[in-house]
Amino acid sequence: MSSPRSRTSTAALVLTAATALALTACSGGDPAATDPAGAARDALPTQDVVAAVGRNEAAARLLPAEVRERGTLTLAASVGTPPSSAYLPDGKTVVGLDADFAAAVARALGLELKREAAGFEVILPALGSGKYDVGTGNFGVTEERRKTIDFVTYINDGQGFAVREDSPLKAVTDLTQLCGLKVATGAGTTFEQTLEKNRGRCAAAGKEPYEVNVFSESGAPWLALRQGRSDVVMSTINGIRYAVGRQPGTRFLNEYRRLDVGFAFQKGSALAPAFRAAVNGLKKDGTYDRILRKWGVTASGIAESRISPPELPAPAR
Repeated sequence: MSSPRSRTSTAALVLTAATALALTACSGGDPAATDPAGAARDALPTQDVVAAVGRNEAAARLLPAEVRERGTLTLAASVGTPPSSAYLPDGKTVVGLDADFAAAVARALGLELKREAAGFEVILPALGSGKYDVGTGNFGVTEERRKTIDFVTYINDGQGFAVREDSPLKAVTDLTQLCGLKVATGAGTTFEQTLEKNRGRCAAAGKEPYEVNVFSESGAPWLALRQGRSDVVMSTINGIRYAVGRQPGTRFLNEYRRLDVGFAFQKGSALAPAFRAAVNGLKKDGTYDRILRKWGVTASGIAESRISPPELPAPAR
């Protein structure tokens, strides 16, 4: 959920976020007391769960002829925080749910994956221009996005909240509960859109508006929360659970709403049917479940991959 940035700067922010995420652990298991940030990065799961994926001939036949002939796939990847995506300590190797699913689908389709790091908010417009074949970034499927982008779903995630341990908030079931507070979130995300769309509800209820603090670097909302510059973080359900499970002094409030997450394509892309068939093939051969278990998000599994399904309904208020 960030603006264009170099791998080095992103890695630094992820490292900084890792430090913020815990003195006992951060991006993975228990860190060494002498180097919590470094150990946290080292603890990211790195087992290869996609090496055994074989070519799915039925799915590969759905590829456009020109893609089969060139044998490559250009992927724009937004690299943020676990479990969706993160850099290993080398500052170059990307791991996470997005990376594993992209690699598995590419193997199933018999294609070489050419990954390029890109800012979260620039990927969807770049797909529309034809710069990339596909994009990943834990992109939630919304009606607004479906107007210009096609999606092939592979997990279910959504919107959630986290606070410091001393916060009086117990849950956010209605955004008016945020009135008068400072909410930290990522730029260009569904969280920012949801907050901005509902900003006027506080005034309508006779309350002080909430303040939306938007950050272009994925680790920055957490730093703002820890430093007291923000009162609440709104982010992905999986990302928040992963973070607060490794960060003392913070807690997960609740899921606000669920959204399907998918690979993103230019509207009308002929790649979508092949990707859908490949993801469904991964479900049948067990790779799909292995990826979810690796990242501890088995609750985010979907029954089947679909192409641009309708946005999941918002909870009743």
